[in-house]
Amino acid sequence: MENQNNYSRRRFLSLAALTVAVAELGGLNLLNAKETTKNKTDNNKTHSNTSFDTIKQIHAGVLNMGYAESGPADGKPIILLHGWPYTIHSYADVAALLSAEGYRVIVPHLRGHGSTQFLSPKTPRNGQQSAIAADIIALMDALKIDKAVIGGFDWGARTANIMAALWPERCKAMVSVSGYLIGSQEVNQKPLLPKAELSWWYQFYFATERGRLGYEANRKDFAKLIWQTASPEWKFTDAIFEKSAVELDNPDHVAIVIHNYRWRLGLAEGEAKYDKYEKILATFPAITVPTITLEGDANGAPHGNPSDYAAKFKGKYAHYNLSAGIGHNLPQEAPKAFADAIIQAAMMA
Repeated sequence: MENQNNYSRRRFLSLAALTVAVAELGGLNLLNAKETTKNKTDNNKTHSNTSFDTIKQIHAGVLNMGYAESGPADGKPIILLHGWPYTIHSYADVAALLSAEGYRVIVPHLRGHGSTQFLSPKTPRNGQQSAIAADIIALMDALKIDKAVIGGFDWGARTANIMAALWPERCKAMVSVSGYLIGSQEVNQKPLLPKAELSWWYQFYFATERGRLGYEANRKDFAKLIWQTASPEWKFTDAIFEKSAVELDNPDHVAIVIHNYRWRLGLAEGEAKYDKYEKILATFPAITVPTITLEGDANGAPHGNPSDYAAKFKGKYAHYNLSAGIGHNLPQEAPKAFADAIIQAAMMA
């Protein structure tokens, strides 16, 4: 592991964030909102057909959770969380890069995706934000992982934020695409400007029975539309899309997705056991674990301005804007940039 650490340090020092490296090695505090734009070469934008060949299963909380694992069993753990309507395959290239560096990489299917199943038919098919975060803590417990670097985008970034806010002792560091995504039902009751509301069209569609039936009948076409609009410059192939699309055939997928968006608008109730978490999250708690946030220059999904959320990160922190047409599915569109951010975040801890 000493060789791995030395190699990682050399690679870390070669990253564009040299100022961050100097601050870390010199024992100084990082700038509270350092923004750097990484160019096309740094992004190493790829569109490979890499996938995970083996999926493991483990009982974790209320789930029999499916997950991919790569890298040495004794490597420092990294947990990577996908979004909607995406799957673990968003991280296939990232996982390969990180496992080659000696990290143990865990990429779970979130509830309602892939091979993850509920242990009981009586468990509510609940998609609220804290339930998904609690699943990942349960996975860490099941795998006997005390602490890990957490990375995510979309639902995965929100989940990583929540884990860092509620269970900071379990998060060594975090990489979050589009920054701070913790929400509350109360805030979601407040209307946005029309242009902003338009970006959330599917949320309002899902609020109706017509929307639920439409998603049930057309989930693959729906997912492809979201991929295209959220990453307008990403020219993904049919083969790449199909690898993820088949993971949406989970029997609980539609129920979880519909509940997630209805819960956000206060149109569906959550479970009482998560009330204590939602009460904390409704205060929009600061995150103290070392964090790197990333944003692509062609993100077509709703997302905030980095300057608006920088103050929510009170620990060591850096932000990077990625150029060259990087959209919402940042780990799959710019895997090297995401993997480099994970390595840098791990060394900030």
